[in-house]
Amino acid sequence: MTQKSGRILAVDDNADILFALKLLLKPHVEHIVTSTDPTKIPAIMADDVFDVILLDMNFTKDAISGQEGFSWLEKILEIDPSAVVLFITAYGDVEKSVKAIKAGATDFILKPWQNEKLLATVSSAIKLRQSREEVKDLKSKQREMNTILDQPFANFIGISPGMQTVFNTIKKVAATDANVLILGENGTGKELVARALHRNSLRRDEPFISVDLGALSESLFESELFGHVKGAFTDAKADRPGRFEMAHGGTLFLDEIGNLSLPLQAKLLTVLERREVTRVGANKPRPIDIRLICATNMNLKQMASEDNYRQDLIYRINTVEVELPPLRERPEDIPVLAEHFLKIYSQKYKKKINRLSAKVIKKLTSYPWPGNVREFQHIVERTVIMSESANLEESDFQLSSVQVSTEGFEFDSYNLEEIERHIIEKVLRMNRGNVSKAAADLGLTRTSLYRRLEKHGL
Repeated sequence: MTQKSGRILAVDDNADILFALKLLLKPHVEHIVTSTDPTKIPAIMADDVFDVILLDMNFTKDAISGQEGFSWLEKILEIDPSAVVLFITAYGDVEKSVKAIKAGATDFILKPWQNEKLLATVSSAIKLRQSREEVKDLKSKQREMNTILDQPFANFIGISPGMQTVFNTIKKVAATDANVLILGENGTGKELVARALHRNSLRRDEPFISVDLGALSESLFESELFGHVKGAFTDAKADRPGRFEMAHGGTLFLDEIGNLSLPLQAKLLTVLERREVTRVGANKPRPIDIRLICATNMNLKQMASEDNYRQDLIYRINTVEVELPPLRERPEDIPVLAEHFLKIYSQKYKKKINRLSAKVIKKLTSYPWPGNVREFQHIVERTVIMSESANLEESDFQLSSVQVSTEGFEFDSYNLEEIERHIIEKVLRMNRGNVSKAAADLGLTRTSLYRRLEKHGL
């Protein structure tokens, strides 16, 4: 214990023991309170919060059986169910100490103690308490978020038949543990579907862990997903759980699942089949309990027919398939989305914006939205920021000059990969090689465009 950390309560009927504890712990902990009278425990705990409670097992009223210590342990845990209690006990009471741990104590300290061992035990107990509080806080925030979200598909809006089909599928599938594969173009809201599935599932109070597989290099894949142990490689300076372990009990969302190479597909399949992970550098596997949701904008079945994707992995990840329609195919959702985003950004930037006119809605509806809802959201936010009037006109919405249509594009085939390459080349030329502008025109992030440039060798 090199740095002061933790608040300690020590209760023992022997004043000399308390003096020795205070002398030893004071240089290492933030705050320590001592008492020779266990009946004062409730009052002390009502006035203060403690990370660790050191409790004598045998008080003068019951010097041998340790029953009084057990009674106070029970009382402490009633007051604070997450309390970390360390029993102070003599050598002859080891059997009772083990029983105490079963009753809810965290550990025990033997009298007479070894200073270094006692400090190490208290330090570990403080860290345990902090971990419990972090988990408790995260779960509380998750519940609070779920309460605030007053609709089943918060921020996920649509009245079109295509979106109603998506909502109905989510309702049917959410409460199950079925693996789900979400298909759709970039910007259609695949992660929103994944979060809606999690939020409406039995795992809603457990973690939702999202991983962008497209942003992971081959060398980082295993470490990030499966974790590693200290010394497994040069930069592994401590044990670290992977995303699978972090999602234990909850939902793991793997975005850009189509970007995995065949060797990585095999490793992922093994974990999904065995329901266990082995950290890099370790030998012992760890069981995992997750609900798996994956997403991609690629045609996995076509990739499998070309031997670029494992058919057995596709079967494993898509018990149920959800396909998100692009925004250009659901124009009836444009007015609803416009109202939704206008409300959000008007409040955010403290501006009063009236409802959009029919002319503005017509302009927005006629635009093909290559970047889908993500592009639409960014356009509305930018327009609100730049607005100088409560009434937004057609000219206020600066839409990209690049239209996704076949006009000006000649294709030798209907192969989507070739079409994508052709369009990217065309847009890059139009923007004179400026990747940022090309990404904006295509409705992509710079990272996503760079991945596609690498994929097509551009």
